[in-house]
Amino acid sequence: MTDLDKLISRAESMLGRLEQLMPAVDAPDWDAAFAFRWRRRRTGFGVQAYLQPVRHVSAIRLSDLKHVDAQKKAIERNTRQFVAGLPANNVLLTGSRGTGKSSLIKACLNAYAGKGLRLIEVDKDDLVDLPDIVDIVAGRPERFVVFCDDLSFEEGEAGYKALKVALDGSVAAQSDNVLIYATSNRRHLMPEYMAENLEAKHQEDGEIHPGERVEEKISLSERFGLWVSFYPFRQDDYLAIVAHWLGSFGCVQGEIEDARGDALRFALERGSRSGRVAWQFAKDWAGRHGGRGSAPAGKDDARSDKGDTHTGKRGRRR
Repeated sequence: MTDLDKLISRAESMLGRLEQLMPAVDAPDWDAAFAFRWRRRRTGFGVQAYLQPVRHVSAIRLSDLKHVDAQKKAIERNTRQFVAGLPANNVLLTGSRGTGKSSLIKACLNAYAGKGLRLIEVDKDDLVDLPDIVDIVAGRPERFVVFCDDLSFEEGEAGYKALKVALDGSVAAQSDNVLIYATSNRRHLMPEYMAENLEAKHQEDGEIHPGERVEEKISLSERFGLWVSFYPFRQDDYLAIVAHWLGSFGCVQGEIEDARGDALRFALERGSRSGRVAWQFAKDWAGRHGGRGSAPAGKDDARSDKGDTHTGKRGRRR
């Protein structure tokens, strides 16, 4: 045995002893929950990552999402295909803030968890771990949606490249039991600047060739096979959602009618007629007026993590 071989053998032995000193990470308890979070923790020997069960999942239902028929139909159809083992697409949900993007994904989880759907929430900073997550779930019989909420990138972030590769860029085929659902307020997930338009070149034949920076930004969003857009509410839609949530708190029809003026003023002060604002008003009004009921369990959880509630369809504003 050469000196080099002896050195390699000693190094391998030392690494083996160090691994034994590292705190063990338990395998995921797949029966503990149907939603998980990807967590990273620092130890004296580096960073360890693991799947943490979510014990209390938002209880929002598809029936709670009003005035979002087209968006709900598209997402539910794709999810139903996925759960059934049929071809389905990765999904990008974009649009105005507070319009129901996240809540729709949570509602689909509640609707199809009994048929094997599971959800793994991953922070943007942890997207570099996507290959590890896919490896963990690859042999499982369940169907996993990797959920990235409020996703956007700045120039040069590592998660941007990792997500591109995971969607459609790796030499390995994407696991057939994993899809990626992402929400964002940005259609192309990255900031766009006026100066980038100057990079386009006008040729003599009239053809416009976008600059390479623009191509790079579009290349990520176009790897999502299904785009679903969300739009601000009309006034009547906003008031209908307010009525829905006030009813869930036990308010009767007369009380709901009395709350209309306050609901409009509340939205005007916030500068938005979104589902999130409707939910916040309903909680405030029912609390101040002693609502007899309570919202379904888990509603507060739905809003604690940027909680979108509802979405509106495109229409004229009043």
